[in-house]
Parts: sequence; C-alpha cells; structure tokens
Amino acid sequence: MPDQLRSVMADPPLSDSDADSDNGQHGCEHTRRHADLSDSIFRSYFEFTGRSLTTPADLSKIQSFLTSSSSGALSCLICLERIRPSDPTWSCNSLCFAVFHLFCIQSWARQSSDLAALRASTRLPITANRAAEVSVWNCPKCRSEYTQSQIPKTYFCFCGKLENPPSDDPWVLPHSCGEVCDRSLKHECGHRCLLLCHPGPCPSCPKLVKSRCFCGSVEDVRRCGFKNFSCNKVCSKLLDCRDHTCSEICHDGPCPPCKVRDVYWCQCGKKEEERECCDRVNFRCENQCEEMLDCRRHVCSKGCHSGECGPCPLQGKRTCPCGKRIHEGMSCDVAVPLCGSTCDKVLTCGYHRCPERCHRGPCIETCRIVVIKLCRCGSLKKEVPCYQDMACERKCQKLRDCGRHACRRRCCDGDCPPCTEVCGRKLRCNNHKCQSPCHRGPCAPCPVMVTISCACGETHFEVPCGTEKDQKPPRCPKRCTIMPLCRHATKVKPHKCHYGACPPCRLLCEEEYPCGHMCKLRCHGPKPPPNPEFTLKPKKKKHVRQSECTPGSPCPPCPELVWRSCVGQHIGADRMMVCSNKMQFSCENLCGNFLPCGNHYCTNSCHALKTQPCEECNLSCEKERTPLCSHPCSLPCHPGDCPPCKALVKRSCHCGSMVHVFECMYYNSLSEKGQMTARSCGGPCHRKLPNCTHLCPETCHPGQCPSPEKCSKKVNVRCRCQTLKKEWQCYEVQAAHRHAGSDPKDIIKSQYGLGLLPCNSDCKIKLQAIDSELQQRKSKAVEVKVPDTEKHVPKRKRRRERVQETKQISRLQKVASTIKWLLLFAIILVALIASLYCGYKGILWLNDWMNEIEDQRLRRRHHHHRI
Repeated sequence: MPDQLRSVMADPPLSDSDADSDNGQHGCEHTRRHADLSDSIFRSYFEFTGRSLTTPADLSKIQSFLTSSSSGALSCLICLERIRPSDPTWSCNSLCFAVFHLFCIQSWARQSSDLAALRASTRLPITANRAAEVSVWNCPKCRSEYTQSQIPKTYFCFCGKLENPPSDDPWVLPHSCGEVCDRSLKHECGHRCLLLCHPGPCPSCPKLVKSRCFCGSVEDVRRCGFKNFSCNKVCSKLLDCRDHTCSEICHDGPCPPCKVRDVYWCQCGKKEEERECCDRVNFRCENQCEEMLDCRRHVCSKGCHSGECGPCPLQGKRTCPCGKRIHEGMSCDVAVPLCGSTCDKVLTCGYHRCPERCHRGPCIETCRIVVIKLCRCGSLKKEVPCYQDMACERKCQKLRDCGRHACRRRCCDGDCPPCTEVCGRKLRCNNHKCQSPCHRGPCAPCPVMVTISCACGETHFEVPCGTEKDQKPPRCPKRCTIMPLCRHATKVKPHKCHYGACPPCRLLCEEEYPCGHMCKLRCHGPKPPPNPEFTLKPKKKKHVRQSECTPGSPCPPCPELVWRSCVGQHIGADRMMVCSNKMQFSCENLCGNFLPCGNHYCTNSCHALKTQPCEECNLSCEKERTPLCSHPCSLPCHPGDCPPCKALVKRSCHCGSMVHVFECMYYNSLSEKGQMTARSCGGPCHRKLPNCTHLCPETCHPGQCPSPEKCSKKVNVRCRCQTLKKEWQCYEVQAAHRHAGSDPKDIIKSQYGLGLLPCNSDCKIKLQAIDSELQQRKSKAVEVKVPDTEKHVPKRKRRRERVQETKQISRLQKVASTIKWLLLFAIILVALIASLYCGYKGILWLNDWMNEIEDQRLRRRHHHHRI
C-alpha cells in the first residue's frame, strides 16, 4: 500500500488545530472508503512485490487518479468541467491515459478527422471519400494518433470488458467494472495485469522469472518487468570479424564494430597500412590495378580490387559512340569509327536531343534551344533557353491552409507552403495562448496541469489549467511541515497539517548566551508565518497582503555572577562581577606577553592587548629559510617562518633559444624532473637533425633529439632532369640516398632528394619540346633584328613635315575666320553701348525721383510751420 494511503488509516489524530475541522465526520468516512478502494485495487499486486514505504513509480498515475476522484477534482480537458461518477467517459490508452467525457471526445475526434480529410483532399490527388477513410485524429493531451474507426461510440470501463459500468456502487471505483484488469502487460511478456479494473497504465509484471544478462554469461531470478539487465562485466561476445571479442561492458543490442588496430594489406596487395579491424574488408588503396588483361594489349583500368580482372571490355560487339551502328569482330586495340549520323542522345534537359553528328565524348552540358516558357505562377510567358528557369517578381496573395494568413512567396506555383506562424489565440483556460502553428478549427486544450495541494504539499492532485479556481485543497492527515523558528523545533509537540499560524511554543527558552549561561524565561522566539504558496486564490482579483513572521524578543542581559580577570589576563588578579557587565580593569603589573615577533616579551605595565598593542621588536631576522637558500631574509624580526625568497635566478632552456627567469623559492622547491620541465620553453626544439635538412619537431627537450633517422617530413623527390616529381617522407629519402651509396649528412639542401627517381619517356619528350621551343625563339629573334629601312625616318624630318602641313591653309579659311572675329567684336560693342545708355537713363530717372521727394518734404515742413 502506498505511504500516503497507509498514513491515512494508521496515523492517530495529533492536534485539533486544523482550520478545516468542519464536516470532519463526512471527510473521515470518505477518506476511509477511498483507502479501502486503494487497498482492494493494489492487494493482488502487493502479494507479489510486498508493501513498500513509498509509492512505486508504476502506480503513480493510478494513485493520482484516486486522489483527484476523492477530492472531486477530476476534470475533462476539452470542456474543463468536472467528471462525475455517473458521466460516460473515455480514456486514452496510448501515452497519457487522460480521462475525457465521452460526448466531448466524440465531438473532438469528428472535428479533427473532418479537418484532416479536408486538408488531404485539397493537397493530395485523392477523392474526398478516400481522404475521409484515411484521416486520423489526435488525443487532446498526448497527441497520439487514432484512426476514424477508433472514434469511441460506447461507454466502457477502464479495462474495456464491461459496457456502461455501474456508478451507484460506493465500493467500486467510478468508471470501473470492479473485476481483474487482465490486460496484456508491456513488453509482451505473456502475463496479464493482476490489478482490479483501474485507470492509467498497467504496472510492470511482478512475477519472478529466470533470465540472462545481455551478454548471456550470468543467469538470475528477477521480476518479469525488469528481466533485461546488465551484469556489468566484459561482454566477450565474438565480433563480426570472427577474430576478436567485444570489450564493452555487458550491453543491450548488437556489439559495436571491432576497433582493434593492426597492419593489413589492401585488396590488390600493393599497400600495407595500419587500420581498424572492421575496415580491413573494404580497405582499398589509391593505386590503379594496371594488370595485363587477357587480350595482352590493355591493362586493367579498375582501382584496387580483389580477384581476377575479367575480360577486356573492348572485345566482342562494339558500337559507334551514338550506338546506331554495331561492329563485330574488331580488334580491341582498333578505335570504332564514327557512323556520321546525328547523335540523337537525350540531353540533360530531358526534352531535346543532341543535334551534332556522331561524336566521341559527352554531349553539350546545357540545352540552348529557345522555347516558350511560363513562370511558376503562370502570369508571364517568355522565350528563353531550355536550361533557364522562369520566375516573375509578383507575390502570391492566396490564403494558406490556416485561413488567416496570405502566402508571401514570389512567383508561387499554386501549392502554397503551410503556414508556419504561431496561432497565438487564447485558449479556453484564459491563462495561456495556443503555441501550435496556425491552423483551422478550434485550438487544442491547454496542456498545462495545475497542482492543488494541502498546506504541507504531501497530499495533492492535478487539475486542468483553468479549473484550479473552483477547486478546494485536499484534507491532509500528515503532520505540519512548517518548522518552528524558535530553538525548540525538535521538542515541541507535533500537530496536524493546517492553514494559518502554528500554536505558540510553551517551553523554557534555554538559549545559550555568548558567555555560556542559559536563559531561564519562557520561549520568546519568532513565530513562523502560514505558507503563502498553498493559500487558495480568490475568485476576484484583490490585493492579498502576504503575511510575515512575528519576530521574537531578544533575551535580557545575563544576570549570573562570574570571576573576571584584568585586561592583561594575569593570574591572581580576578574580581567578582555580573556576567553582563563588560567593564575592564588593570592590575598595574608588568605585561609579560610575547611581542608580535613571538621571540621576545613585553616590558610595559598591564594594558589591554586589543586597544593598546605591545611594544615593537626592532631586531633583524636571523632565521634560516626552508628549503635552504643563499639569500638572507630582508625583514625585521617577525613571527613564523620567513616569506618565500623572491630573488630571481636565470636558467636557459634546453634548446638554448630562451632564457627563463624564476623565483628562487619556486625553482628550489621543484624536483629535478620538475626543474627540467620548467626550463623547457614549450616551443619547437629549433635544433637541426643530424641526418637531414629539417629541424627537430619535438618540443624543447633535454639531451639529444630522439629518433633523427625517423623524420616524417615530406620531401619533393625529382629525377636527374627535374621533370618527374613526387613527395616522399624524409626517412624514405634517407634510405634511398644510403642505398645509392651517399651519406645524407653530406648532401646539401638544394641536392636533397634529387636524382632518386628514374627518368622515363616523358622526360625525353619534354627535353625535345624544350629544344624545339628554343629553336623557334632563336628564329624569331633573327627576324626582329632585320632593319626596316622604309619605316625608319628621323624625328627632325617628321617634325619639319608636320610644320609644313600646318602652313598649307587655304585663303578662304583665313577670310572666314576674319569675318567671325569682326562679327563678334560688333556684337560686344552694341551690347556695351546699350548697357551704357540704359544706365544713363536710370540715373536721370533716379535723380528726378529724389528731387520730387525732397520737394514734397519741404512742402510738408512749410505747411506745419504755418499751422
């Protein structure tokens, strides 16, 4: 039996401080009946597994349903109404096992399947009847898919055996038949569920069976639901290579590929390389086979392969490149003649054929035949090459499948993509918004489940979001989990879980003063507040003031009498005083305490060590450092060990490219190996290897460079005429030079790797080409040197000829230019005279106007004088 239900029946009442003590008899009977139901449901399961102190994970969903049913909080996620014991229901049997009203789930399934059929008929080339047959609907909570034939039509119990189960029996779980579930357990073990008809998933099989671990080496008796296990030993199964065994810990599923590394030959047997065992079967080198075929005229053009090369591919029937003319009996070393017909091979566009004559090699890559094409949306028609795609710049304005947003894609081909925007409509819970992609029809129910719990949180149940305001918290028989804030948390009498403030503590304070005495008053510590997380939310939004804890009063000063010493803490100078009196006194004796250096005594009179420190020691330090160091301590006399020596010492690195500066104490504290490591500069060695021209690739190290004969740097190897070129590794070049009878140490850098490749026919062809090119250059140089006597004219003579040409101007041109200058001068003269005349007339008019103004002013002044 779960701990929560066992505590309901076994725990005695602790206190009457529960705030919800009304209707206690009815609640007690309901809880006792609920406990009996849980005991009867789980009895057959606990007969195999035994009773545990905590609720098993397999029974958590059943226990949650029982708690919700006892509190009347079982709600339908679709309509957010309570599910009564008499209401027909349907429960999901895939993942979530949620319970819904039968009418609600039928309406939900029909709407979802009709919408899915409408989408399928508009997007896919199927009829409306076929779309309705293949349409599916989803569970409102876990979104598991169901077919249209699985739409519930009848009210069944949880196990599906009884139609229209009774709801008037108080000792049978609502919506249950009361019989053994008898459903097949998960993993198809062959056993049946032993619980009574129940909601939620069936628990794991509790029967004991003999089973072996994943690797099969250990056999053990285990529960049938947990019979698959690992022995935590090495698997040791034979791998697919049939040579090695699995080195992994005992695991489920097939063993991983063999990772053992070894040296293997490729399929043609020319190259040997270190590889993993699982890759040796498909190991092929990059070399060509080049084995002579049966015709003895051609070599194998395949890559690295195993087995025979096969017959020559050029023997037997052969066709011309276009495939229209067949030739038989031709030798494999004779090229097939062209037939002269049109090629007619289909081009890459898939519509047109190659217009050229029969030819060797591939046809043209892009079809350039001009055709008339429509854009994707069909609004633009244009002649373009066949390979070019057509698209206009217009935007599609069709509504998408959601019916709310328009398609904004350029040149849409009619099949608009589905809407990817978030729906954002408010759900029925009025607390959250739909986060699904934009869709037609009603939104799915809010998937959030709200936990309603008691004050301590031990007794709780989950309700759909939006129904939590109408729920009442469950009654909890547990002890109050609010810990008292006073120091008697472990001694105070326990009481039941409740809302509001806990009862006050009535024990003695007994708090220890800093002096060590106890307070003998009644407990006056702080009082804890009620936990605000478990208070019910009001229906109307009002400002609820959060309660705070009541602070306690401090303990009074300690009234005990104690002996107190003087400020210098001398022996025999104590006085009797009240413990809370902190007054200090002096005994007038010598101090005698150690100085701060810890080596000498204070000679002043009795004084307080905290407010008046002892005299200072002015002697120099004479201690020896640890570890020993040649540098003396520069501080005056001081307590404790001397500080680490900060003097700097210089040490060069192993390769000699850098000088390190260390602190004396740090360098001397290192071991010999640590000093060698610290002296390393961390960079390349920079020392030349003795057998080649390369530098040591290792990091800075002491001693000789390791393995100079195994240098793996890449070296360009050439033939004598420097026509052929290959890349070898340095150690291969060294071996080749030694094989040729020369020491690699004596070879200069420019000659390193030269002459190791033998010259072939390509070298001779290249030399002949170079000689012919030199001969052509010499003949061109002779032609350039031939003087061109006809075009060679001195510069002075050419300049004199240009001057004579400019002087040969006709007389008519001179007369025309003279007439142009005279006309221009006449126009300028007329414009100047006109401007002078206009300026003279303007000045005369201005003078007359000013004289008239002056006469008018004189007349006004004379008129004023007369008045």
